[in-house]
Amino acid sequence: MARILIVEDNELSRDMLSRRLARRGYDVVVATQGEEGVAKAHSDEPDLILMDLALPVLDGWEATRRIKAGSRTARIPVIGLSAHAMAEDAEKARSVGCDDFETKPLELPRLLEKIEALLKRNAPG
Repeated sequence: MARILIVEDNELSRDMLSRRLARRGYDVVVATQGEEGVAKAHSDEPDLILMDLALPVLDGWEATRRIKAGSRTARIPVIGLSAHAMAEDAEKARSVGCDDFETKPLELPRLLEKIEALLKRNAPG
């Protein structure tokens, strides 16, 4: 099954999301900071990344830029997650390399549809 990297600093959000995805058969890897997320994108080579854009220190915007700039990690789809539902946020997320965008609180069925669509699009062959 696909490996999903969750980069989220909020413990409750991270735990809830990782449990729900694991229950659906995904191999879940977590990072609590942007820098750690970039490192795990390189070391764990996930099939998809869920990136909180409002991280402290190295935010999700810059972490996504760094992931998309890496030769080995540029192909990994990233879904940006934000509590801000402004149209500008979705546009900015795409401009830094996010393949999709989802607002918080997350609606799991809609998020799962986006995950499946991106995994299918990125599948080899």
